[in-house]
Amino acid sequence: MPSQEPVTNITDPRWLRAISHPIRIRLLAMLDEEPASPVVLAGKLGASLGTVSYHVRTLYELGLLELVSTRQRRGATEHIYRARAHPRFTDEHSDSLEDSSEAPSVTANLNRIHNAASRAAAAGGFDHSDAQFTRTPLKLDDRGWADLANATRSWLQAAQEIEREAAQRISQDSGRGLQAGLVVLLFEALPFSSVGRA
Repeated sequence: MPSQEPVTNITDPRWLRAISHPIRIRLLAMLDEEPASPVVLAGKLGASLGTVSYHVRTLYELGLLELVSTRQRRGATEHIYRARAHPRFTDEHSDSLEDSSEAPSVTANLNRIHNAASRAAAAGGFDHSDAQFTRTPLKLDDRGWADLANATRSWLQAAQEIEREAAQRISQDSGRGLQAGLVVLLFEALPFSSVGRA
């Protein structure tokens, strides 16, 4: 077991290190979807087992993966990992978004979202009748922004509770769960012309 505590803040140096390599970004996305071993991951990525094992070990030591099981495979012990919860923006560091050190983390997360959504779209993931794909520009004052941010946090908490209840039903019915992707972005839609202003 890694001695590291879970990464809960996107300004954590461990998170920035984790997303500093494209293979680690892809591994996190894959292990978000389902547990897997380095052998399986290497096959899916078309990369060498040594390279994938190194990056999986790095992510594990950083506290971003957990070991969920082991099994014997061809005389060796195969380790199965899954991604732990990823950090989210919180009130504690939302005021620091102007710091340029946040840019790599935000960019990496946006790239992961784009890649995951693109793969899902190519495979028909948006064909479900209830799938959502919307963009809603809003004009808000400070209070409206705060109210919307609070509503978003409450909605995310509700989504997590829905997933917990679904997991219980799936385990009781031995059913196969539906893999779903959920992305929520609340951001100040600054015009490009404002970039670089004091």
